[in-house]
Amino acid sequence: MKKNFEEREKAILEKYSVFSSKTLGRKYKEEEHFMRSPFQRDRDRIIHSTAFRRLEYKTQVFIYHEGDYYRNRLTHTLEVQQIARTIARELKVNEDLVEAIALAHDLGHTPFGHKGEFVLNEIMKSHGFPGFEHNRQGLRIVDYLEERYPDFPGLNLTYEVREGIIKHITSYDIPLLGNEFEEFVKFKSSTIEAQIVNLADEIAYTCHDLDDGIKSEIINYKDLEEIELWSEIEKISEIHKKPEKHKRHIMIRNLINYLVVDLIEETKKNLSRINPQSVEDVRNSETIVKNSEKVKKQHIELKNFLEEKMYTHPKVIRMTEKGGRIIRKLFYAYYNEPRQLPYHIQKRIEKESKEIVICDYIAGMTDRFALSEYQKLFDPTSF
Repeated sequence: MKKNFEEREKAILEKYSVFSSKTLGRKYKEEEHFMRSPFQRDRDRIIHSTAFRRLEYKTQVFIYHEGDYYRNRLTHTLEVQQIARTIARELKVNEDLVEAIALAHDLGHTPFGHKGEFVLNEIMKSHGFPGFEHNRQGLRIVDYLEERYPDFPGLNLTYEVREGIIKHITSYDIPLLGNEFEEFVKFKSSTIEAQIVNLADEIAYTCHDLDDGIKSEIINYKDLEEIELWSEIEKISEIHKKPEKHKRHIMIRNLINYLVVDLIEETKKNLSRINPQSVEDVRNSETIVKNSEKVKKQHIELKNFLEEKMYTHPKVIRMTEKGGRIIRKLFYAYYNEPRQLPYHIQKRIEKESKEIVICDYIAGMTDRFALSEYQKLFDPTSF
């Protein structure tokens, strides 16, 4: 059955794809499954991990208790997966690898969004460590922190998925590859599958943060009329002919489609120009998966608009600053008295530095759990 699967890949996938039969392998030797490819197994291991389940209660923009409607890290991850698979299928590259990377790309995020990451980074640097960055933490989770197998630490994922996690790059995610990540700096570029996830992430969070911003009434349609990309989508959608209650959904749907279609068309042009004959050619080439220059500029203008009107809105800033203070206070409460930590976390301090153990513990918290811990530690009426 495995042989049949590999033959189907050869028949369907382009020659510059990552074929499951040619994976660069796992850190710890395992016998592969007779029915599932290595990348399908990686996908399944990620879905069943503790870190993946916790994404449901981690902030995207709005902290979870502000409303069930708004996106969280889990819904965002699923939306990235859906967009990335659409692109991968059209480009005829490995959908299973794309899916696994997409599902894992945000595993290392802290509670309270990027503010939580910023605060932990500051704290760790002040204690003489390189800092904190969620791509690194994501790799640490799948390589070490998940405890599900007796024969090895972590999830023992393939090199290609691990590379997609540590080298995930967007305008908000800049990989920090130090000496400890030497295995990932030998290639100029990531696989085309990892590149697809990078752009799918950008498309997903821009469009869906915009959707949440309109729903919350932080963003209004009048302000958006000044944005070139929004105006173009309005013309395409003929939105003036549609019922008002459907306007937002139609616009967001068409915005995603516009960005994805342009990405596919531009990437096909790049593939034709570069003409890679193997995954090695992709790795030694410039970035292939891109939007056109026109659409890239339009997208940047929209992202700048979100930064000005939404991410720095007083309501959002109030909550993110509150989240940052909670993380800082939790860290130093545990640091000054580690016996407040659960026993299984305390035991790790016997083998690892106290700072790293506490950082791992806090980074793994959901917003909900962090708020509960804060209340138990600092509210004299809670226990």
